[in-house]
Amino acid sequence: MSKFAFYISFTEDLCNVPLDGRMLLMVSTDGTSEPRFQIKKCNYPDTQLIFGIDIEGLKPGEIVVIDDCVFGYPLASIAMIPPGKYWVQALLHRYETFHRSDGHTVKLPMDRGEGQKWNLAPGNLYSTPIELQIDPRRDKVIKIILNREIPPFPEPVDTKYIKHIKIQSKLLTEFWGRPMYLGAILLLPEGFDEHPEAQYPLMIWHGHHSRELYTGFRETPPDIDVASEPIDHGRVLKYTKDITGPDIPLDKKFYEEYNRFTQEYAFKLYNDWTSSGFPRMILVQIQHATPYYDDSYAVNSANMGPYGDAITYELIPHIEKRYRGMSEGWARVMFGCSTGGWEVLAAQIFYPDEYNGCWCFAPDPIDFRAFQLINIYEDENAYYLDSAWRLHTPRPSFRSTVGEVLCTVEAANHKEFVLGTKGRSGDQRDVWLALFGPVGDDGYPKPLWDKMTGRIDRSVAEYMRDHFDLRYILKRDWKKLGPKLKGKIHIYCGDMDSYYLNNAVYLMEEFLENSKDPYYEGHIEYGDRFSHCWYGNHEIPADVDRFTLIQRLAPEMMKHMLKTAPPGADTTSWRY
Repeated sequence: MSKFAFYISFTEDLCNVPLDGRMLLMVSTDGTSEPRFQIKKCNYPDTQLIFGIDIEGLKPGEIVVIDDCVFGYPLASIAMIPPGKYWVQALLHRYETFHRSDGHTVKLPMDRGEGQKWNLAPGNLYSTPIELQIDPRRDKVIKIILNREIPPFPEPVDTKYIKHIKIQSKLLTEFWGRPMYLGAILLLPEGFDEHPEAQYPLMIWHGHHSRELYTGFRETPPDIDVASEPIDHGRVLKYTKDITGPDIPLDKKFYEEYNRFTQEYAFKLYNDWTSSGFPRMILVQIQHATPYYDDSYAVNSANMGPYGDAITYELIPHIEKRYRGMSEGWARVMFGCSTGGWEVLAAQIFYPDEYNGCWCFAPDPIDFRAFQLINIYEDENAYYLDSAWRLHTPRPSFRSTVGEVLCTVEAANHKEFVLGTKGRSGDQRDVWLALFGPVGDDGYPKPLWDKMTGRIDRSVAEYMRDHFDLRYILKRDWKKLGPKLKGKIHIYCGDMDSYYLNNAVYLMEEFLENSKDPYYEGHIEYGDRFSHCWYGNHEIPADVDRFTLIQRLAPEMMKHMLKTAPPGADTTSWRY
């Protein structure tokens, strides 16, 4: 066996204190961009190589060794790299020490405004990419010096319509043992300044972290006049329709067209939002990144703390007080997709009196008998389907709209394991296990399954069922919850959801459609052959529908709130 290895360090000039974190090594065949930007989801075949190792108290000048014993993805070891020329880069994802109120001390990557993206997080150290020859068969040490630090993001700028909110949460600060913050991006209604007497309902948007309004909001026309240089909408839509990736070249012309395409829809939102007759509400896009993920899932969790209470009882009242919200549960409605879809349904269930309806699109698993394709209560292994004569059939995690398997559960989890042990990858499966599961003896999430083998821990599954299986909780507590949720649940999902999330929706539908005393009186709808994040419009691709979702939902939400407003409620001041 050769003694081929990478030696990675940083100098005192860059940082003069010991650091904790995850040292990552990226190896790429593509020199068109930095390797740190080429580590992609496992459904993308062009992802490059990454290897990772935990470090604690690393001092300037000390060496971190990446050798053939360090686990990697998609190749498990640097010994498996074919000889040749590669671009190489290293990055240190820094951890912070938290002394939590539950008595545990943990080291985690605090979000620094990037939304738990290790390759963009301010304060992370990284090296300048270098091109070099790699041959693992030979005895050789390659030295890499971290010589750069990712700078902070600029502060967001408010406008007449767009406002940015940030508050320190007392509840979260107490839990984490250091100042913790919540935020939101607000879109104020037309006439807000001209009608100081008006109070407004909230249209709350849950989902992933974004430094700007996710759909965009543009008060000026696109940079280049669309009429003079028409966009090839067919080409753009062909790309945006299929989440599995483009089958067209992503050349400069495409990016220019897509940029103008998004500008066009952002300008359309401005025109619709400010038009006469459009519902006057405050759009609230929640910002709640955590040390485990780019959002909290808007519930209280043993590992992540009381985010549900902090959002509902601290952030929302603060927004309503400062921007003349109506401060009534009947005047708060929610929507979200994927992660956000799970969040709005969970928030509606856990806080039934504080919100008046959720529009839930392609939610993350809402019945853990269909945790993607895993039944966590009956299956022995998350990674494989086993039987007496057919052993180790890989379990899919991601598919195309025609059913082609593009990623397995094992591959997705192994990539996350490279990015961070103990649930610290900042990625999807790790946050599910951190959110839904109990705290382990070491203070980190007790895993539902072994990251290397996939074997399921039944005790963790039972904890998850009792605390976060939304279908189970509804069935268990329907006598109490049913009267409070009547008419408030609306679920939409493509029946070819890329992550197989439609299977859990079917199970939820089975319960809700058979609910009694009362019947749920909501709505569940499926998109025929649509993939992930279908928004309920059968006429256009889901990614395009995203750009007009606010315009489509707002009138429906207003109608619902007016219909369900309690007797004597003021429904006049905001209807100008």
